[in-house]
Amino acid sequence: MTRLAPSPTGALHLGNARTFLLTWAIARQRGWKLILRIEDLDTPRVKAESVRSILETFEWLGIDWDGSEGARSALGEGVLVQSEDLGPYVAAMRVLARSGLAYPCELSRAQIESAASAPQEGAHEIAFPRSLRPADARTPREFAPAGAAGSADTLTNWRFVLPDDPGGRGSTVEFVDHFAGAQKIDPAASVGDFILWTKRGQPSYQLAVVVDDQRQHVTDVIRGNDLLDSAARQVLLMRALGYERVPEYWHLPLVVGEDGRRLAKRHGDTRVEAYRARGVPPEAVIGLIASWSGVGGEQEGHAREPMCMNAGEFLARLDCAKVPRTNTTFTQRDDQWLVLQARRKG
Repeated sequence: MTRLAPSPTGALHLGNARTFLLTWAIARQRGWKLILRIEDLDTPRVKAESVRSILETFEWLGIDWDGSEGARSALGEGVLVQSEDLGPYVAAMRVLARSGLAYPCELSRAQIESAASAPQEGAHEIAFPRSLRPADARTPREFAPAGAAGSADTLTNWRFVLPDDPGGRGSTVEFVDHFAGAQKIDPAASVGDFILWTKRGQPSYQLAVVVDDQRQHVTDVIRGNDLLDSAARQVLLMRALGYERVPEYWHLPLVVGEDGRRLAKRHGDTRVEAYRARGVPPEAVIGLIASWSGVGGEQEGHAREPMCMNAGEFLARLDCAKVPRTNTTFTQRDDQWLVLQARRKG
């Protein structure tokens, strides 16, 4: 079983669409159940209209999903929306806090940056140096979310106590990724004690995805390789929470702009809905994604021209062994080809 897990912080661009189309196709080829989960806990950036836009884009491309047993939300039976029930995440936090594996941390970003003198690990995260861990970090505590009966002021970040036993495996995690290959990742070296619960009163991505993948029985996680480092953190959390099952990982190379950076607004309007509004048919978007995924197109000169196809044809033609293991570059030629298909359709 795997999942489609969009975060509604904006409309899907072509890189997002490639990840979700490949996730759908890999699941359908293998006969896996495919569930839908809306990961909407990044509150400051979540846009209510984005959920509708994402689901419409899925439908337009031909991406479907199966219901998740026991999941109920405003979107319907079988769809899990994280923000609608924080109970499972609170329960996990209580386990970690009582085990001495989570501690409150009121240090500001500026204070951490000043102490660390370290580069950013990601767009919203900086490395947390071991020297900032309080002496009583491993003290068992009670965790209660703000507003709960008997709750103290918990509107602060809570961090995970990374293992640091020199004689054991410590915080280093090893696994073999289906796309990225053999991995050996040490979160202590890259991020340090990472955030579990935020000062907004919500679980972090790392905690929420671990809890949800376990309770939804996800066996295979397919996502972009910008989250490869997160896999190690999530494995450590699974161990800390006593989960016996660790999923298989499939971290797909990203779609980047001609500057080599991950596809974003700086590369122009690459939203799928924007191309749709310009009259580009879904078969053209899928055809471009297919050409990025090792699915052969038509030979034209020395370049391989994309070939329009629907989701069913993409599913039938996809060979995971031929999906490139390096990032794919979205070029002006790609944009021009999509626009040309709109003109041909018109």
